Amino acid sequence: MKCRRTPIEAEVVKYEEGQGLEDGYELWSDIVTKIWIVTDSLVKVTKPDGSIVCPYIFHRRGRTFINEDDYIIIDADGTKHVCGKDKIFSRYEPVDMDKIL
Repeated sequence: MKCRRTPIEAEVVKYEEGQGLEDGYELWSDIVTKIWIVTDSLVKVTKPDGSIVCPYIFHRRGRTFINEDDYIIIDADGTKHVCGKDKIFSRYEPVDMDKIL
């Protein structure tokens, strides 16, 4: 059966460090040695102690690491998703044109 997703409003925010959008951080060294993902465009944050960490969001399928230029989608129930700049506005259309980034 073919279905169409019902329209819902969600908050769409371009990720920037310091906004509190991430759910946690993972050490860069652990990502490189223990996790099988492409790391070329991951957001990397250098902490005061010199360690490099990468932010992620946590959802029902696990963790999703945030890449450069990603957007964070926050549904009405607080669920977060990550979406790349290449797909965000083909999936979501702005409701308030004054707030387009």
